[in-house]
Amino acid sequence: MPLTAADVAELARAKHVLENPGLAVRITDLVGTPVEALVKRLPDPARRAIADATRKALGISLDAALRTLDGRSSPSAPSDWLHRGIVIATGAAGGLAGLAGLAVELPVSLTVMLRSIADHARTQGEDLSTVAARLECLTVFAYGSPSSSGDDAADIGYFAVRATLARAVSQAAEFVAERGVAEAVGQKGAPALVQLLARIGQRLGVTVADKAAAQLVPLLGAAGGAAINTLFIRHYQDTARAHFTVRRLERVHGADAVRGEYERA
Repeated sequence: MPLTAADVAELARAKHVLENPGLAVRITDLVGTPVEALVKRLPDPARRAIADATRKALGISLDAALRTLDGRSSPSAPSDWLHRGIVIATGAAGGLAGLAGLAVELPVSLTVMLRSIADHARTQGEDLSTVAARLECLTVFAYGSPSSSGDDAADIGYFAVRATLARAVSQAAEFVAERGVAEAVGQKGAPALVQLLARIGQRLGVTVADKAAAQLVPLLGAAGGAAINTLFIRHYQDTARAHFTVRRLERVHGADAVRGEYERA
């Protein structure tokens, strides 16, 4: 079935989001200083703390994805504002606590954002009763993030990043299917899960560093932390909408037709 004009327009909007991660630009507009400059000022202990917080938060989000996301269909619009309200509140608290509060705030923020991502997935027809679909929600944190210099998927587009994640998602889903959710969650050191989290964390860590560096701007405080978290969750909600739009169109029209139109958009 050929794509309609409405499908092509949806795909063009999705491509604009997926190929142009805009969080750093939005934060720069907010704080008045390029994010890259703020990140360069971070001392090594701060960078290590951010990396540790990102890894731990992703592990908690993996637990949430496997244990608590359900497969109920949701044809209604996602509850974006409800999830934003929670993340804004955690950002306000984090803004007061500074870097020390990141380890507490980030797991909460990522888990709430994961639920918002799942909302978008359900709205676009994803079956979250399957482990693979739940893990697909987690991968949005990679699609919505820029590349790092050490990223083996650096400087490549959405479909290439997706290809690097596909095998990791498949292997992780097979591992969970074989062991069961409870046992799999208790064995997060298993290679299949480690590889998946590492690939996502490699890209997510860049965005978290941007967020953390901005929150450390002197005098930014609670209001600034709330504003940055507003940008943070809107960024991933937009990415989720775009990613699951592409997947929905693929189910209807076929992957090759959608990929071809995406490239032309």
